[in-house]
Amino acid sequence: MKVLAIDDQQLVLLPLQKRLTELGYEVKIETDSTKGLELYNSFNPDLVIVDINMPWVSGLDVVKYIRVTKNSLTPIMVLSGNTKDDIITEGFELGINDYMKKPLSMNEICARVKRLIGAPETQKSSTKSEVMIQQRCVGVVIPCYNEEERLLSKEFTDYIDKNSGYHLCFVNDGSKDKTLEVLHNLRKGREDFITVYDCEKNGGKAEAVRLGMLHMAKKEDLDYIGFLDADLSTDLADFDDLVKTIENSDFKIVSGSRIARMGANITKESARKIISLTINYIIRKILKMDFKDTQCGAKIFSKDVIQIAFGKKFVTQWIFDVEIFKRMTQHFGLKQAKKILCEQPLKRWIHADGSKLSMKDSIKIVMQLGQIAWVYRGKKSANSVTENKLETA
Repeated sequence: MKVLAIDDQQLVLLPLQKRLTELGYEVKIETDSTKGLELYNSFNPDLVIVDINMPWVSGLDVVKYIRVTKNSLTPIMVLSGNTKDDIITEGFELGINDYMKKPLSMNEICARVKRLIGAPETQKSSTKSEVMIQQRCVGVVIPCYNEEERLLSKEFTDYIDKNSGYHLCFVNDGSKDKTLEVLHNLRKGREDFITVYDCEKNGGKAEAVRLGMLHMAKKEDLDYIGFLDADLSTDLADFDDLVKTIENSDFKIVSGSRIARMGANITKESARKIISLTINYIIRKILKMDFKDTQCGAKIFSKDVIQIAFGKKFVTQWIFDVEIFKRMTQHFGLKQAKKILCEQPLKRWIHADGSKLSMKDSIKIVMQLGQIAWVYRGKKSANSVTENKLETA
């Protein structure tokens, strides 16, 4: 039995192809819907699985081609994040056989496939799948410097094996140990889901994150791109909560916040906590925003602001998060920036042993904040100027 799956996001298609192949189906996938139609003619599938929201040729156009142009009764299943009633209704009126709304489990997809075309005569696997098919695709940049001993490789691989739609980009920031070797081993067998970006020279976390974010922004199938610390002081499940917030809102940036509160597991060293409070006070004065925690190493960005936030090199090495928010303020104006920036408390954040930032470094941060205030002084975008005129009118 042959299945053709068409979706413009490869991160959705690959786990679907893997699972259906494990069950004994012959599966072909295509991210270009035009080429998908050509493949339909040559492959002659017993079932077509198609997304709705695709560029150039939509999923409904694919359905029209099969039902009207080809006058074919090939079973068609829609797998889409589009939940609009009129779209779903039109799909059934055109002759689709099933409509599946993302996110949903791989087990449910496979059950629906079997209901429509039956199980292969020689089913290869009877075990259940733990994979969830998501409606968005996310790139995550993880800067790494001498992480040979601390990198929790299994936690990363276990997560992407169970959660579709994630592509991890590990940036080796000129490590002097065997970090690069560890990363290449981590990538083996998961080349479609893990990228290793190697910086030959150590440029600092700010530059490593910046280069990784710009590199991931070139991938067309990603909806959002963020960054996360290699020690997983914020875990991937908590990071996914940030993703859920940005995909269900109009925010352009959602930043994790290590605020101690009931029900959350937040641990900090007492001395670091005191310094953090002092630094945070200065940051709020510079940004003119009531941020509780700008320096949390977990943030997710809408793809359309990546160039604004990361296009130019940062002035500082560690406080680049403040520069990101400053750049957003200058581009959009303070009033609009406050509407598109979100600070979300984390459920878990653990201070990891071996952190690269020493107490002495923390004191240097105060000097770097002064540098930011000086470099970004008086710079205003056209949006910001217009905003000021409106407020004074």
